[in-house]
Amino acid sequence: MAVNEPVLSPRDAGRSGIQEASTSHRNRIDLPPYQTIALMLQGGGALGAYQAGVYQGLDEAGIRPNWLAGISIGALNTAIIAGNAPQDRVPRLLEFWETICQPAFGLPLPGFVEHWFFNANDEIRKAFTAMQAVGALVEGQKGFFVPRLPPPSPLAAGVPQTASYYDTAPLKATLERLCDFERINSGEMRVSVGAVNVATGNFAYFDNTRIRLRAEHFMASGALPPGFAAVEIDGEYFWDGGLMSNTPLYEIAMATPRRDTLAFQVDLWSARGPVPDSIVDVMGRVKDVQFSSRTRMVTDMMQRSQRYRNVLRHVLDQVPEQQRQSDEWCRLAEELACSKRYNVIHLIYRHKEYEGHYKDYQFGLSTMREHWASGLDDIRGSLAHRDWLDMPNGESRFVTHDIHRDGR
Repeated sequence: MAVNEPVLSPRDAGRSGIQEASTSHRNRIDLPPYQTIALMLQGGGALGAYQAGVYQGLDEAGIRPNWLAGISIGALNTAIIAGNAPQDRVPRLLEFWETICQPAFGLPLPGFVEHWFFNANDEIRKAFTAMQAVGALVEGQKGFFVPRLPPPSPLAAGVPQTASYYDTAPLKATLERLCDFERINSGEMRVSVGAVNVATGNFAYFDNTRIRLRAEHFMASGALPPGFAAVEIDGEYFWDGGLMSNTPLYEIAMATPRRDTLAFQVDLWSARGPVPDSIVDVMGRVKDVQFSSRTRMVTDMMQRSQRYRNVLRHVLDQVPEQQRQSDEWCRLAEELACSKRYNVIHLIYRHKEYEGHYKDYQFGLSTMREHWASGLDDIRGSLAHRDWLDMPNGESRFVTHDIHRDGR
C-alpha cells in the first residue's frame, strides 16, 4: 500500500486486494512452535491506524496471534480484531477507522479536495491537519466522541460519568456494532486490556480468562481525562491505562506459567527523537517521552531477568533430584528458574517532520491512510528478516528486533 494509495472501503475489502493478500498461500510464513504469539498495542489516539496496518501485514503472512493485549486506542483495535472472524478482521478495522476519521456532524471534504490539501506541500499539509485537529476538538469524531453541551463547569459537581468535555456514548454503539463480544469471550484467543482504577490509583488488566469482557472494559482502557469520563465497571471507575503504563509488554512477558513467546510490540510513541526548538515542538516531544513507556528500557530489563532465570535453570539441573526436592532454597529456585524463550519484534511509529503536537487527535482520512501504510510497510519489512522469527538461544533466550534500529 503506497502512502497516497486510498484505503479500500469495507465493502470492497472483502473481494479485492486486502483479503486476497490475507489468504494468499505464497505470503504465509511458517513459524517455529511458539506457545504464545502475542500482539501488544500501545495507546496513541489517531496514530492507532499504524497498528491496523501492522495487523494487516500479520494477517497476509498467515500469522494469527493467540493473545491480544492493548491499552487506550490499542484496546479499541484489540476489540475489533478479537471480536471478528479471521477473514473479517481487516475489513472491520477499515470500517472502524474510516468511521471515526469523519466529523461527528458535518460532512467530510470530498476525497479529491482532502487529497490535494494533504499532498500539496508540508506547509499546506500542516495547516490542513491542524484544522482537522481543531475540528476534532470542536465537533468530535463520528462514532467515537462528541462534545458535551453545555460544556461542563470547572467547579460544578456532578457524577463521574459526566465529568469530562466529551461524551463517548457513540463509541459504545460503534463497538457493539462492529464487535461480537460472544466471540471475544469464547476463549478463541486471550484478550487483555489495561486501565487505571480512579479511586485506588492501581493498574488493572481486564482479561477474558478471568472475566467476561464488555464494551465498557475497552472504553475504560481509553478513557483519557479530562477529555473522556471515567467508565463505571461493577461499581468502580476506571481511566485510560496510559496514565500509568502505555504498553502491555510487561504483562505478557511476566505471565505464568511461562511459555515460549513471539511478541509483536506495536508502539505509537518513539522515545527517541530530535531535541525540539520551538514551543509547539516541545509540546509534541513531551507526549513522545511521556507515552513511549520506555519500551526499550523495559525489554532490556526483561532480557537481563530472563538471562538470570535461564542460568538458574541450568545450575539447578546439575543438582541431584533428591536435594532439589528436600532443600527449601532449591524449591524456591525452581519457582524462579525458567528456560523458556522470548522473541520481541518492535514496531515503533516514526514521527513525521510535518506532524504537530496534535497528531494523536488529528483524525483525517488521508492521515489515517498514511499511518496505516506505515504500519503495513514496517511489518512487511520486519517479516522479510525470516531469521528474526527464529526461537532465541544463548544465555538469555530473550531477543529483540526493531526494523528502525536493526535496519532493512
